[in-house]
Amino acid sequence: MTANASPRADIYSRVTGKIVADLEKGVRTWLKPWSVEHTAGRITRPLRATGQPYNGINILMLWSDSVTKGFLCPIWMTYRQAGELGGQVRKGEHGSPVVYAERITRTETNAKGEEVENEIPFMKGYTVFNCEQIEGLPAHFYPTPEPSRETVARIAAVEGFVSHTKANIVHGGSRACYVASTDNIHLPCIDCFRDAEGYYATLLHELTHWTKHEARLNREFGRKRWGDAGYAAEELVAELGAAFLCADLGITPEPREDHAAYLASWLEVLKNDKRAIFTAAAYAQRAADFLQGLQPKKA
Repeated sequence: MTANASPRADIYSRVTGKIVADLEKGVRTWLKPWSVEHTAGRITRPLRATGQPYNGINILMLWSDSVTKGFLCPIWMTYRQAGELGGQVRKGEHGSPVVYAERITRTETNAKGEEVENEIPFMKGYTVFNCEQIEGLPAHFYPTPEPSRETVARIAAVEGFVSHTKANIVHGGSRACYVASTDNIHLPCIDCFRDAEGYYATLLHELTHWTKHEARLNREFGRKRWGDAGYAAEELVAELGAAFLCADLGITPEPREDHAAYLASWLEVLKNDKRAIFTAAAYAQRAADFLQGLQPKKA
């Protein structure tokens, strides 16, 4: 356990430190930084070379590096994978860290002298490169510009997604919130928003809150009042969950009007707990997966 403790703590500190630095600049690391088409079709979440999307904290880490380094391509791979595909990482390029969690089983002797098996979780990191850092890959690994849209209308894919959750949404008024006591989502009418994407990003934020109900994921961070650590943790989960869903559904969220207040509360939580962003990302992934699980099965 001792051998793994230092690298794991270092990963928590490095990732959290980067996200805190972004938030202090007013930048939300988790906003999808590109809007592109590939020959393989529209891609939104960061993808591995195999086409499998990254999850949880790795989405945030790779989105952040895409913003910092100006990458449009959302596909990442290891140095070895690049070589296996006929590519070569350009000289002088620096990779980006990603992490994965594993468990090891150890046999130990308990206080009664009995041998028991204990599972010990640990985290490892490795390095990946964006396809824009690699030469010689097949064409579908590189992005092409997305045609611009002149008008923004209701987005059928998101309407259908939300409809299949069976969440009760009450339109009207000026507030956007999830009310646990009535299990209702309250939203202003779509015409009150600057554009349709802002409306849907807000709706997906509240829909992520909706998953915390005890009949669903039963998520509770010990919130006692508005603005406390429990409140900030749940808001961070909802923010990340909405970002993941926006990526899946192909929409680009805009900062909410109360963004500044959220930034302050998130920063306090992240500075006090280096693991908070990992925990929030895991809960957000769970919420997104839950909502995806309510969708009709594809034939």
